[in-house]
Amino acid sequence: MKKLGILLIATALLALGACKGSGSKKKFLPPSTGGINTLMVIMDTELWRGPVGEKIRDEFAAQIVGLPQIEPKFTLTQVPPKVFKGTTTHSRSILYVEQDSTSLAHIKDDAYAKPQKVAVVTGPTEEVMIKNLDSLADRAIKEFKANEIAEAQRRFERSLSKDKALEEEFGIHLDVPSLYKVGRREDNFVWMDIQIPKGTMNIIAYEMPWDYFSNDSTFVEDIVRMRDSIGEKYIPGPYENTYMITEKAFAPYVFPAEIGGKKAAEVKGVWEIHGYPMAGPFLTYIINDEENNRKMIIEGFTFAPSEAKRDYMFELEAILKTVEFEPSAASD
Repeated sequence: MKKLGILLIATALLALGACKGSGSKKKFLPPSTGGINTLMVIMDTELWRGPVGEKIRDEFAAQIVGLPQIEPKFTLTQVPPKVFKGTTTHSRSILYVEQDSTSLAHIKDDAYAKPQKVAVVTGPTEEVMIKNLDSLADRAIKEFKANEIAEAQRRFERSLSKDKALEEEFGIHLDVPSLYKVGRREDNFVWMDIQIPKGTMNIIAYEMPWDYFSNDSTFVEDIVRMRDSIGEKYIPGPYENTYMITEKAFAPYVFPAEIGGKKAAEVKGVWEIHGYPMAGPFLTYIINDEENNRKMIIEGFTFAPSEAKRDYMFELEAILKTVEFEPSAASD
C-alpha cells in the first residue's frame, strides 16, 4: 500500500520496538480530536467525486430514521491523502479509501490517537473498492457510532447531576449532565430538562406493568397508546387541552436493543402536540426489567423548531445508554 500502509507499518514497528526495549512501556498516543458525529474521509478528490465517493455518501451520510427532517448519520469531511499528516491523523473517526493492488476492508483501533477508529478500504478498481465498502459499511458505522457515544459520555461526565429523583422513584441511575434539572416529579414519573438556544432537551422515566405488551402483533400500537396516555397525563402543551402524543401520520421505528445489561426495545419517532402545531423527535427505550416485574421506560425528546436535531438526540441517546439498575430496586 502507499502512505497509509507505510504509516501503519511504522506504527506497528514502533510499538514492537517499544515493547522489546522497555518491557512494560507503551507507545504514547495523543488524545483524538473532532466534533461529535464527524467522519474524516481520506481519499483522492477524483475518487470522492466519482462512484466510490457516492457509495461513501450513500452509506455514511445516509438519513437518520426518526428525525422530522433529513439529517446525515455523520458529517463527512474529505481530505486528500497528501495532507493526512500531523494533527489530521488524530481525528477520532477516520475512513481511509485508496486505489491499490491490495484488496482490504478492515478496522483498526487507536492507530494514531486514542480513542480512535480507522476503517481502511482499498482495491485495484473502483468496483472492488465499492464492494469492499459495501461489506464493511455496517460494521464501520456501528463502531464509529459506539466510539462517538463513548466520547459524548466522557464529555458530560465532567459535571454530572447529583439529583436522586431517578434512584428514589425507580432504583435506576443515569449519568445526566448537571445542567439538566428535574422539572416534574410525581409517583411513577420523573421529567428532567435543559434549555437550549431555541427550545429544550428532555428526559422522562416511568414504569409499566410487566405484561403491558402482551401481543407482538400489536406491539407498535401498544407503544403509541402508552406514550399518548403518558403525554396526556404528564406532558401538557402550551394551552389548555393540548398535550404530547405520538405523531399520527407515521408509525415509530422499533429495533431490538440491549441497555443496562437487559433486553429492550428501541423506539424512534416523532412526537406532536394534540391540538397545537408543535413537533419533534423522540427516542424511547422499553427495558425488560424482569427482576422487578416491570417494563422500565426511559425516553429523550427534543423541541428545537427550525434547528438541526441530530446532535441533540445523540446526546440524549448517550445519556440514556448509561442506565444502571440499582440492587435496591429488586422486588422482595
